[in-house]
Amino acid sequence: MPLFEIETEAHIMISWATCLEQAEFLAEKHYPEERVLRITRRPRDMWVVSKAVLGMTGKDAPCDIARDCLARASGDKLHAIRLYMLETGSDLDLARKVIEATMPTGW
Repeated sequence: MPLFEIETEAHIMISWATCLEQAEFLAEKHYPEERVLRITRRPRDMWVVSKAVLGMTGKDAPCDIARDCLARASGDKLHAIRLYMLETGSDLDLARKVIEATMPTGW
């Protein structure tokens, strides 16, 4: 089954679906109040985010903090970014990168 990247106004979802229409249906089912902005079929059956490219190297990678912020924000990316900034003192750019990198791995 193909893997799709589905972007809405506030979320980026990675999901398996049989076709583009099913991927859109899944987004609308889980986030009915958001407009689907983009759906892309991924060329492989795996989604990979390089932690090194995002500056998240070493044993102190902030994934656990980001996962906690996403859980507390109920998956709302913008709210999770704000929470991450408050928790860590990070600037907006780093907080955005960390939250977006953590979203595909689930929380």
